[in-house]
Amino acid sequence: MSAQIKMPALGESVTEGTVTTWLKQVGDAVEADEPILEVSTDKVDTEVPAPAAGVLESIEVGEDETVAVGTVLGYIGDGSSSSDEQSVPDCAQNTSSPAPGETAPVCAPAPVPAETASAPDTHPQQPSYASSALPAAGTDCTAYVTPVVRRLAKELNVDLSGITGTGVGGRIRRQDVKAAADAARQAAREKAEAALGTPAPSVHTSSCAAGSVKAELADKAAAAAALRGTRQKMTGLRKTIAKRMTESLQTSAQLTTVMEVDVTRIVALRAKAKDSFAAREGVKLTYLPFFVKAATEALKAHPIINSSVEENEIVYHSGQHIGIAVDSPKGLFVPVIRNAGDLNIAGISRAISDLAKRTRDGSISAGELSGSTFTVTNTGSVGALFDTPIINQPNVAILGTGAIFKAPGVVMDQDGNETISIRSKCFLAISYDHRIIDGADASRYLRDVKMRLEEADFGAEIGL
Repeated sequence: MSAQIKMPALGESVTEGTVTTWLKQVGDAVEADEPILEVSTDKVDTEVPAPAAGVLESIEVGEDETVAVGTVLGYIGDGSSSSDEQSVPDCAQNTSSPAPGETAPVCAPAPVPAETASAPDTHPQQPSYASSALPAAGTDCTAYVTPVVRRLAKELNVDLSGITGTGVGGRIRRQDVKAAADAARQAAREKAEAALGTPAPSVHTSSCAAGSVKAELADKAAAAAALRGTRQKMTGLRKTIAKRMTESLQTSAQLTTVMEVDVTRIVALRAKAKDSFAAREGVKLTYLPFFVKAATEALKAHPIINSSVEENEIVYHSGQHIGIAVDSPKGLFVPVIRNAGDLNIAGISRAISDLAKRTRDGSISAGELSGSTFTVTNTGSVGALFDTPIINQPNVAILGTGAIFKAPGVVMDQDGNETISIRSKCFLAISYDHRIIDGADASRYLRDVKMRLEEADFGAEIGL
């Protein structure tokens, strides 16, 4: 009997999902619990494991198709029902047309004639879901290409038609695809270096070791060369992010207020406590927990900032559930620290570390990505001074924390004398829903966050 692969339920409120990528093709052997496809919902992207070991017999739902939870996506069997289809002849030994009822070999496309090579197809390759396929007219049937190699070529953006296989019978191997990808990167790097006026070292050489921004930029340009001039479909997650950002701007009357904060004392506290804190708590002490702590305490004093709008009513939330914007390889996620108002800096630090790690490795659950009442986004993590963040609905406000920088500042001594000294500063930006939050409300909230940070009375919470 065949095992069914079903669309999983990825959260209490999730009723459907989209197949984004099949990691296996029909005829491929699979192990139990091995990732077999990727699916996307409006809350999370995740891999779906194989329910049993065997052979992928059929794919019932193709990529980009959206179906209800519980829908059968494909079947895994022992392979006996499609043994004829899985018996692929060696192209090197058989180049004739298949007889009726036989399966033709899957071959690499023949090289494109020079007169047509100037117009490359900029659309990404799509995997075939057929268990067998006739070679297209003009293909070279001297090189059999396995599904694994085809997938690798797709990932590395390598055109199989330009590769001469080094395997038995001219078969294209993984090494051949990787070598072609390296050659393409080297060529792109040389082109980028030539444009910048510096010689190009080997692709295996780290130009960043020399500390040259120019060389580092050339490395990044070479790595991005495969994307330039192409088209790629949005992932399900990216489409969801795009939809939500647009809906947020259409729903709320959004305005941003910015204040400068002197965080010199915070910087000194962290420097003094970070080593003992890491040894005691098991996580690094970053600046973000200080900002989250101050923002959460201020929410208790300004409940309108920790509210939401439902039709003609304002809902004041009883708890402070803080969403933390996390930049992951798959896109932007906002996991939630539940009841952050009950946590000290150590608890907030552990929560941020755990949520960020599980978000980036894909093990975060859909339930942990919803239910926030306020959001904090660390826009300064890559050096931005401040931005105007878009509200994470149904929140009515979001706080952006900018990069910490040194600047001259006026300080007053105990005798009331003013002097200029080097200070550590940052900008805090709060975007808020002007339908229910007035500018004065936002400014009063932000002023309290600023004063709490400048006072920096956090020593007891970090072991000082």
